[in-house]
Amino acid sequence: MDALSTEIARPSLSGATRVVVKIGSALLVDRETGALRAEWLDTLAQDVADLRAAGCDVVVVSSGSIALGRGVLGLPATALALEQSQAAAAVGQIRLARAYEDALARRGIIAAQVLVTLEDSANRRRYLNARATLEMLLGLGSVPIVNENDTVATDEIRYGDNDRLAAQVAVTVGADRLILLSDVDGLYTANPSIDPSATRLEVVDVITPEIEGMAGDAGSGLSKGGMRTKVMAARTATASGCAMAICKGAGLHPLRALADGAPATWFTAQLDPQTARKRWIGAMKPKGEITLDAGAVAALAEGKSLLPVGVTAVTGRFGRGEPVSMLGPDGARLGQGLTRYTGEEARTIRGRRLAEIEESLGYPGRSVLIHRDDMAL
Repeated sequence: MDALSTEIARPSLSGATRVVVKIGSALLVDRETGALRAEWLDTLAQDVADLRAAGCDVVVVSSGSIALGRGVLGLPATALALEQSQAAAAVGQIRLARAYEDALARRGIIAAQVLVTLEDSANRRRYLNARATLEMLLGLGSVPIVNENDTVATDEIRYGDNDRLAAQVAVTVGADRLILLSDVDGLYTANPSIDPSATRLEVVDVITPEIEGMAGDAGSGLSKGGMRTKVMAARTATASGCAMAICKGAGLHPLRALADGAPATWFTAQLDPQTARKRWIGAMKPKGEITLDAGAVAALAEGKSLLPVGVTAVTGRFGRGEPVSMLGPDGARLGQGLTRYTGEEARTIRGRRLAEIEESLGYPGRSVLIHRDDMAL
């Protein structure tokens, strides 16, 4: 397929069920004064409220804590030492969180702050905990505001830019749209400020070396991201079934403008997020086996999760979140899934009902052994 093809319908916000919106520092913080762009944030909050009213979950990945804090502390608008950046983040993050909380509260929306580091996605247990927290927050109707924990992160344990973080968050929550609000309106064939013949790409179906070669590294003085990091984010997101847009975000109501057809570059996803996730699970090497009774097999056929009560045997050594094969009573392989218990725990609670799990383990347990969203049958 031609990487620059426009025959596939251009994606849009219409019909999205879960959207991750990435906001750069230059959009939130005035470059001249170092102050928060309060009016802009207020219109963004209204756009988020409109998406939620249409039945769409929203996660915001926001830069801005260092840019906001450096102005409050009177630090220079040049490169900061690590300790200065961490101090600026500590001051700016509390102000940024309050600004989001106030703007969303005026629309009756609860804001939640989630601070992460690279280790939270690299470490399997921490990744699962972060995923569970975000899913719970979305299920309770709140809007998570995610940022890198710049007060403690060092170069060795940081994402380095929020484009990369936003793509990882989109994968984590199974988003079907990732929107990178930027100071540019998309990916161009060349740098438009240098080459007058440069044209913006409307749709990118496949990220080829040619596409990667079009990306530069120029960023604003307040942000760390460049076009190259955005293309890298697109590769991560689209591989997981999430379409991604790069669009200009400095104007008021930036998400509404995108929905109304504002200039953007859309990177298409060839699969839906759930299908992509199930293919990923199915390709993993199982660490153990779980044998089901006939009732559990029937429940799985109806699209239900696997409960401990339907398990008759557990073999292998595996940790929480690792892949295991699911076998029928006759030993036939049904598929595999990511377990929410360790092998030792699973052996302890096999065949037991929810009310008996805490008594068996000595602490409260999860209601399902393998959730239906974590299965590839």
